[in-house]
Amino acid sequence: MSAHAHPWQKSSYCGQGDSCVHVAADGAGTVHITESADPAHSILTTTPEALAALLRAAKAPKG
Repeated sequence: MSAHAHPWQKSSYCGQGDSCVHVAADGAGTVHITESADPAHSILTTTPEALAALLRAAKAPKG
C-alpha cells in the first residue's frame, strides 16, 4: 500500500508557510516521513522504533 493512501500529519511546531515535517503510519508497522517542500517525491520509510530513536536523539541535551 502506498504512503499516499494514509493521511499525513503535520508537525505541531510548523508555522504557516514554513517547510514542515509530515508523518503517516500504515497498519503494517511502517512510518513514512516527508517534508512540505516535496511531499510526493522525497518520502523516507522507517520503523516506529527507529523514528522514536531519532526523536530521542534530537531532543537530547547538547553539550
